[in-house]
Amino acid sequence: MSQNPPLLRPDLAPSPIFDTTRRDGQPTIGMVSLGCPKALVDSERILTRLRAEGYAISPDYKGAGAVIVNTCGFLDSAKAESLQAIGEALAENGKVIVTGCLGAEPEYITGAHPSVLAVTGPQQYEQVLDAVHGAVPPAPDPFIDLLPASGVSLTPRHYSYLKISEGCNHACKFCIIPDMRGKLVSRPAHAVMREAEKLVEAGVRELLVISQDTSAYGLDRKYATERGHRAHITDLARDLGGLGAWVRLHYVYPYPHVRDLIPLMADGLVLPYLDIPFQHAHPDTLKRMARPAAAARTLDEIAAWRAACPEITLRSTFIVGYPGETEAEFQTLLDWLDEAQLDRVGCFQYENVKGARANLLPDHVPDEVKQDRWNRFMEKAQAISEAKLAAKVGTRIEVIVDSVDEDGATCRTKADAPEIDGNLFIDEGFETLTPGDIVSVTVDEAGEYDLWGRLG
Repeated sequence: MSQNPPLLRPDLAPSPIFDTTRRDGQPTIGMVSLGCPKALVDSERILTRLRAEGYAISPDYKGAGAVIVNTCGFLDSAKAESLQAIGEALAENGKVIVTGCLGAEPEYITGAHPSVLAVTGPQQYEQVLDAVHGAVPPAPDPFIDLLPASGVSLTPRHYSYLKISEGCNHACKFCIIPDMRGKLVSRPAHAVMREAEKLVEAGVRELLVISQDTSAYGLDRKYATERGHRAHITDLARDLGGLGAWVRLHYVYPYPHVRDLIPLMADGLVLPYLDIPFQHAHPDTLKRMARPAAAARTLDEIAAWRAACPEITLRSTFIVGYPGETEAEFQTLLDWLDEAQLDRVGCFQYENVKGARANLLPDHVPDEVKQDRWNRFMEKAQAISEAKLAAKVGTRIEVIVDSVDEDGATCRTKADAPEIDGNLFIDEGFETLTPGDIVSVTVDEAGEYDLWGRLG
């Protein structure tokens, strides 16, 4: 077992876990799922439809009749990773269907890989299925190809992402997600609840609520009540909290009504964890980003959240080296971080993204300066994390078990989301534990990002 890597990109989903069961003669499809948890949910939906039509999922390129590559287009580095994955799939298999965020730029893909069978954008599930049918005709056996009630899951059985909306109404200058995924479209609250109920019935112990802007959920539906459930994040969180699973909120934009979620955390209905992308702290930088520029009021809000729920864990992501960022602006960010004392922090170095308005801003920061600021930012964030974790030594906390091997059990506390946060390791007396167990642990040791403990 190894420590949580501090260089982890903060926008990545866990590696997908595939059920590779297949019958003789069953048509097979491979899947490469890149990018964030929202893309992973799209992959699950595509594979659920394919499984319902009698397709098996192949664990490798050569065993598949064709390969779907679900791409990421958030950053230029992510685009390069997507093109590399497409090229690898073409070399190993030859029949490749491309979907996802980068699919919104089909010429970009076909310019590099003209032999792909089809290119579709995000959420274009029907077009993906049509392309699969053309490449690998379905051959279902209705007596054998039974689909689990909860659909296909690419995460461990004990946790699942729950996507509550698509798109975003903001116009942040560094982001092209509204161009790729459109404006906010919220799912009906009763549909979200039905999916969550089915997941919990299937054994899921933790629901990770995701969207582009979780706190805006329901705005486009005018917060309508349908079938007994209101489409507002506070109401939805309360309803989800009644299912008996851990509920973790991601991508919560810092609107004033976020404070209404905190009592739900203090009462134990929702995990005391907020993932809020602050992005920066200097008002001028935030204005150039087209983000709310009220960092001082944000500190007051953080203090109020902690007063109402002392156990709350705050996670955020930041961008360093944004065009025009001066040394003074960056120092303001470091000072703000000192004062905010956030528990979990991820950081990007700014990158141009084709189509983003930030590309046209003056005074782009040299790469070596961006790297230096990233190093200094992460050094401070790491010191804060280390001190906060050291304060947990000797305390008893609840953890959920993610995996068990011969060396021990890898767990997470309520303060840790899968893949992007830390772990708690148990290396003695773990033999009876299984993934999904929720147990009490005494913390014995702390590192920069992870904890070690023992049962009891």
